[in-house]
Amino acid sequence: MKLSLGALVTLLAAPTTLTCAFTVNAPSPKSTSLNAISGSKGTGEGWLKRPSAPVNSEASARLTLQESLKGSTFKKRLSLLGSTGSIGTQTLEIVDACPDNFVVDALSAGNNAKLMAEQVMKYQPKIASLATPEAAAELRDRLKAAGCQHMPEILFGDDGILAAATIDTADTVVTGIVGAAGLKPTIEAIKLKKDIALANKETLISGGPVINPLVEEYGVNLLPADSEHSAIFQCLQGVPAGGLRRVILTASGGAFRDLSKDELFKMCEEDPRAVQAKATTHPNWDMGAKITLDSATMMNKGLEVIEAHYLFGASYDDIDIVIHPQSIVHSMIETQDTSCIAQLGWADMRLPLVYSVSWPHRLKMPYRPLDLAELSTLTFSKPDHAKYPCIELAYEAGRAGGTMTAVLNAANEAANQMFRDDIGLGFLDIPKLIEGAMEAHKNDLKVDDVVLDDILSCDEWARQYVESAAKELKNGGKILSV
Repeated sequence: MKLSLGALVTLLAAPTTLTCAFTVNAPSPKSTSLNAISGSKGTGEGWLKRPSAPVNSEASARLTLQESLKGSTFKKRLSLLGSTGSIGTQTLEIVDACPDNFVVDALSAGNNAKLMAEQVMKYQPKIASLATPEAAAELRDRLKAAGCQHMPEILFGDDGILAAATIDTADTVVTGIVGAAGLKPTIEAIKLKKDIALANKETLISGGPVINPLVEEYGVNLLPADSEHSAIFQCLQGVPAGGLRRVILTASGGAFRDLSKDELFKMCEEDPRAVQAKATTHPNWDMGAKITLDSATMMNKGLEVIEAHYLFGASYDDIDIVIHPQSIVHSMIETQDTSCIAQLGWADMRLPLVYSVSWPHRLKMPYRPLDLAELSTLTFSKPDHAKYPCIELAYEAGRAGGTMTAVLNAANEAANQMFRDDIGLGFLDIPKLIEGAMEAHKNDLKVDDVVLDDILSCDEWARQYVESAAKELKNGGKILSV
């Protein structure tokens, strides 16, 4: 399908993004209700009553208006988890562009002591944490050598991440940590009533059954910072409770989007080295290695389906995926009157990040405006689930609910890492390992009263399962079933 830009009925331009609304002709519903019910079925079946993002309720509408009327002269104090990664460095670019709006109180990262030292010298946080005691010691030495006049408290490990996430002066925590490591610090920050700029998919994918009740209990705002969910969140601004019918996630298609299923599978068999090289290179986005590979398998989109369910409350039957190679339409919603509202912008992660830390305000940013005439054509197509089996696995895990999504996520992380570590796994072994873990977990699946320990134990179990199953595969065996 090709969508001519001339067919877009309304274009609402902002300095850095465009919101596009176009109406799709459809038969009128047989009946209407003054109190609209979310979803395409008109029953609300499968929808969450209390999503984690501030949307789809009367209370969220009032909150959005209240915050909007405060004006854009706000000052937020940030704790940034993952400061030396792509999310972290781009968040700090936003701080540079808007120094009157943001202060950095805490930084945490991996082992890049050199870059952390530069960040500490520039932003003067109260806490700086790295992954290991050796990296923390190197940071201290570098700061002393640089003549640091505002030495932060230097910490390391999990305790250091928790200290950064819970620092008393910060009001917003940006979670740029990759993987399930972001779960605990996010929970502790929520308990201290800090807003969360969520750039860590796994927090909701693994921990949704725990996170959503906490967001409600402590009354915090969980604000999506990744491209697709920020797009949906932006599209939902002004949509009244019950007005959402469907969520449409767009996907670039990843590294293998131009190959048919047969071509991809043949390439996997005949030239696995070429597959490995191509799978870790993204055609549109500059992202980390793990996410780039997730894009190639399209597990990233499957994970985003689960995240969208928890963020916006949509049932899995009302969350669709479309391939959009240009990565200009970042996602869409369909409202009850069958209008589709889309958010457009260049493939620039700073755009969703800035909205997550400034919502509901629109800060003036020094970014390149979108030029529609330069684009000419936008294209969309359905994903081939046989080519991308990870998509169906994610829907299956989401519908199972409870601890199954934690198993899916951990199994994927483990298989993803092993493929990138070049231990001998093939590209098509990734979904096989994930499916094996999910099948083996069915007898132990817990759906009700899930707590953090349940999620963490399932996460650990799934990683161990994948490690054992991968060894079996390498030895020419089949995926373990127990």
